[in-house]
Amino acid sequence: MKNKKLNNFFNKLVIKKNKTISSNRITLSEPNFDNKELFEVLKVFKSTNFSSGKNVLKFENQFAKKMGMKYGLATNSGSSANLLSLLSLKKIYKIKNGSEVIIPASTFATVAMPILQAGLIPVYVDVDLDTLNINVNEIKKAITKKTKIIMPVHTLGLPCEMIKISKLAKEKNLIVFEDCCEAHGAKIGNKFVGSFGKISAFSFYIAHNMTTIEGGMILTNNKDLYLNARSMREFGRIKNYKKRYYSDKYIKDYDVNYIFNSLGYNLRMSEIQAALGLVQLKKLNKFNYKRIKLANYLEKKILKFSKYLFTTKKLNKNVINTYYTFPFLITNKAKITRRKICEYLEEKHIQTRPMMAGCLPDQPAFRNEPGRIVGKLKNSRYIRDKCFFVGIHPKLNYSNLDYLLNVLSKIKYER
Repeated sequence: MKNKKLNNFFNKLVIKKNKTISSNRITLSEPNFDNKELFEVLKVFKSTNFSSGKNVLKFENQFAKKMGMKYGLATNSGSSANLLSLLSLKKIYKIKNGSEVIIPASTFATVAMPILQAGLIPVYVDVDLDTLNINVNEIKKAITKKTKIIMPVHTLGLPCEMIKISKLAKEKNLIVFEDCCEAHGAKIGNKFVGSFGKISAFSFYIAHNMTTIEGGMILTNNKDLYLNARSMREFGRIKNYKKRYYSDKYIKDYDVNYIFNSLGYNLRMSEIQAALGLVQLKKLNKFNYKRIKLANYLEKKILKFSKYLFTTKKLNKNVINTYYTFPFLITNKAKITRRKICEYLEEKHIQTRPMMAGCLPDQPAFRNEPGRIVGKLKNSRYIRDKCFFVGIHPKLNYSNLDYLLNVLSKIKYER
């Protein structure tokens, strides 16, 4: 009887179809859920199986398959995915403390933080203003005997020059670790980002192209990397042990579920998050198509502001940019500050943010931490002072973008 009542309630409960955002405002992001996500979450509640289980395993397999990789490992965040990836690379490839990881200077803080937490040294190199992505020539300048990993970040959904980076890494015998936290579904040719390196990390934070509210994913084709990361994700438990009981010279016939063979963490994804992820993954292509359509419209219209504002460019026709957000850079001809522009936009209900952490080594958290700066980071510091972004998510429409353009046209750029 109880199950029948629950089923009746379950079948009637729906989320009304999501409406687009009011035409006279632009939010940075909006959760894009409907009754499909709700039903899957309610199924988890009905099952009472909340910890990492069947949904998580299914999500890992489906996401890995979608991106063209063998192994997927779900985590509680993209930052955790970065940390576990680095620690696993360090262990499997016997990378020593103090070894160097090359990263873009202009990116989010949790690109560099896990490097330091793993006992490695971030090497900051400049980015291109055309793409906001790491500059391959600057990578070449940064390589030393201590360099072990190149960590490109596909900024705001635009793929890095992975063909060149992969070739360089092969020539120098370096490992490529892709940070794809903002680039779900981005492609170079027919190949998804996240499938070029030894390992890659994604984030499913609420603002991203697909979401589990919080969550992340590691992808790799290397079974040893996968098993090591899987063990560390869950307290350092022994994994891939084929017997129920474990024995060695100290322990006799001990339940293998309570054998810990390394130091680890609790960075697991829950069944509820995975249930959301399975539905969102099916919608990813549709979400990205809408983002691309909106961004292409805005890119054409923004040309009339080119004296004062410009935006990033596609690398070439072979690249799919999935536009996590839409960035603007202020030209030197504009006599108005970014703060003034953003304050005006916010007054008009257009949400803005600076370009992540700006220039990482200039942030208070990193000033006194180990790290090496290559060159003057001219572009990264230009981005620090002159870049901001707005939302370009599927809940918006052309009316929202026309409103943005109208507000931008009223700003007095020369004061």
